[in-house]
Amino acid sequence: MIDLPDESDSRQERGGWIPGAPSVAAYVLDAREPSAIPVVIAAPHGGRAYPQSLLRELRHGSSVALRLEDRYVDRLAQGVATATGASLLLAHAPRAMIDLNRAPDDIDWEMFARDARPAGGLPLPSRRARSGLGLIPRRLAGMGELWRRRFGSQDLKDRLEGIHEPYHAALARVLSGLRERWGAALLIDLHSMPPLPSRPGGPGAQIVLGDRFGASCHGSVVAAAFAHFAQVGREAAHNRPYAGGYVLERHADPSSGIHALQIEIDRSRYLDSALAEPGQGMEEMVEDIAGLVRRLASVVADLGQNAGWPLAAE
Repeated sequence: MIDLPDESDSRQERGGWIPGAPSVAAYVLDAREPSAIPVVIAAPHGGRAYPQSLLRELRHGSSVALRLEDRYVDRLAQGVATATGASLLLAHAPRAMIDLNRAPDDIDWEMFARDARPAGGLPLPSRRARSGLGLIPRRLAGMGELWRRRFGSQDLKDRLEGIHEPYHAALARVLSGLRERWGAALLIDLHSMPPLPSRPGGPGAQIVLGDRFGASCHGSVVAAAFAHFAQVGREAAHNRPYAGGYVLERHADPSSGIHALQIEIDRSRYLDSALAEPGQGMEEMVEDIAGLVRRLASVVADLGQNAGWPLAAE
């Protein structure tokens, strides 16, 4: 049975630290004990805690920061967690400093000083790193290079130890706890995206559901998600152009009861016309995503109860 939300049993954990602002936690985890539903909502790109030292190093200042953020997706996630009782993991460290949806070795080493690079030649950069959006973002279309200097080995060490490692350890821990209580757990990795172009015969999708082409969650979770968005009248797409990144790759393990779904939301649907501040659509979007979470929570609870029995869909 799914419990109703109860604010009295919420536990808040602050962890990690932000280089340049070591007194500021890199993330905040709100988790209920016992958990109300087998769902954790995470927002790895919603952080807005910018040390002044970081802003000084950016060639284009706060304009770059705004473009890299999943702007106010943390506020959207908070509203959904409050409405549903889901656990909530919010990054405070900004994506400009380190991208939590990238592997720790997904690095463009050309960003680093020669004495900070690996010995024996540079590894080939990944596609994401070549595009400028590796572990530490390097460039953006229309802006070019983002930083005024090359980084040193201590820069990378501090960002990994202060932000990346503690965030992912916290996420693994809360997922393990949910699975222990419910038999299965669901991670909803929440992101925002720019408006997508229109598709033949209709408008662009407002929502993109990513499950790494079936690898990160049971098919019943995706089916229930599409049914929900059809019911509330929001166009949804599957895996294209966003199938899910490192967070899903690292944490999803459906065969062991840990399911993960990346959800990209058209930010024009909940922000103002400048895509800078919360807009009139925020409340409605919170309501629609909360409805999704309630529906998926029941699906995942059923998967947990049936753990060990063969599933007809598999």
